[in-house]
Amino acid sequence: MRWFFLYAKDQKKASTGEIYSQLALKYAPIFKGKIETIPKVPVRKLDDFSIWYTPGVAAVCRAIQQNPELSFQYTGRWNTVAVLTDGSRVLGLGDVGPEAGMPVMEGKALIYKYLGGVDAFPIALGVHEVKEIVAVAKALEPSFGGINLEDISSPKCFEILDTLRSELSIPVWHDDQQGTAGVTLAGVINALNLTGRKIRGTHFVLNGAGAANLATARLLVAAGADPGDLVLIDTKGILHPEREDMDELQLKHPLKYEFGLKTNKERLAGGAAEALRGADVLISASRPGPGVIKPEWVSSMNKHAIVFLEANPVPEMWPWEAEEAGAEIIATGRSDFANQVNNSLLFPAIFRGVLEVRGKTITDTMVIAAAYELAKAAEDKGLRSDYIVPTMQEWEVYLRVATAVGAKAVEVGVARLKLSSDEIYERSKATIDRCRAICSRVIDARTVALLET
Repeated sequence: MRWFFLYAKDQKKASTGEIYSQLALKYAPIFKGKIETIPKVPVRKLDDFSIWYTPGVAAVCRAIQQNPELSFQYTGRWNTVAVLTDGSRVLGLGDVGPEAGMPVMEGKALIYKYLGGVDAFPIALGVHEVKEIVAVAKALEPSFGGINLEDISSPKCFEILDTLRSELSIPVWHDDQQGTAGVTLAGVINALNLTGRKIRGTHFVLNGAGAANLATARLLVAAGADPGDLVLIDTKGILHPEREDMDELQLKHPLKYEFGLKTNKERLAGGAAEALRGADVLISASRPGPGVIKPEWVSSMNKHAIVFLEANPVPEMWPWEAEEAGAEIIATGRSDFANQVNNSLLFPAIFRGVLEVRGKTITDTMVIAAAYELAKAAEDKGLRSDYIVPTMQEWEVYLRVATAVGAKAVEVGVARLKLSSDEIYERSKATIDRCRAICSRVIDARTVALLET
């Protein structure tokens, strides 16, 4: 019955998305951007510029020249992230180009700052080839403590991420891959807990084989799932070694080819109807619905079925349809339904933790640690079928995840600073508290007036 109430609520707010769109268009020319830079050091008189700029700054430059690692200590690099996009795969919009992708990057930077205290800079790229994007990211490395790849189309996003992770000495993150996968894993952990299952031995079906689900498959395997118990479906059907286009995939989409070989131990063929028969968990990250996933397919799943419907703005099927078809736990990507799989729960905290310890990379083990801590935060409040992941309003979650990530970075040897968990927590708290205090001061009477016009 819970979904009927939500459905009624959703019907009353059927035009909410349009309202927000109109407000965004109204406010964009008023504020002229979502972020800005402000001085961090005190300027009491003109002589202070002699400290922060010439001649005093020369001494800092010489020190960094002798030891480039001091750039993390003597400049703001330690807390900065570049948010890079070529605008080729903007969520819900597709290939809109770099200029049109900038508002999304600015929004990302806003979330980074507000939720994680991270100084993020949106950068729209006028290049689109893998080698070009890699070259730009490598050229930017001296300026930043980390790089967030965003809204880059598949399959090139996989090669870009893997190349940069192996060649840069700062953390590189692709939120469409790792963020979605991490939050999904957190939800899966708690859903399996509620239904008496473990990752090993659970039969997963991943509908959609783009950036999100291929990363989710990779993370599930790293977290202990048997690759043979995973079945992946793309637009041409179930992946399996005998599929006619496997040779083509080997050349054009190596990661999908790899999963085609090592998953689906029963060698199922066909589509979602065949794949879901007797499955335990459905993770769908495909195209907006409804009607993409049929109720009868969900009914054919095992008892206590778990269904994740992550397409936006409309899930692949309505959650009440999944419940009526027998699903016990249902998650979507929307905030107006229970169990929202929201990347914003992870990426600000991931970078808060890794930046505090001056991490060199973000390993899969660090993402898994973040997922487990996110899951534990929900468990500590009491798991229910309609509460398997925290919400963005639970501020303490960001500190918990940041601490878990930073501690794991130290443990696996990719941290420049060997801090304890307590030190990571206190440093993260101080940074985020300072940021929230600054943000609250920005909301002055003039700002409120602008919003009310």
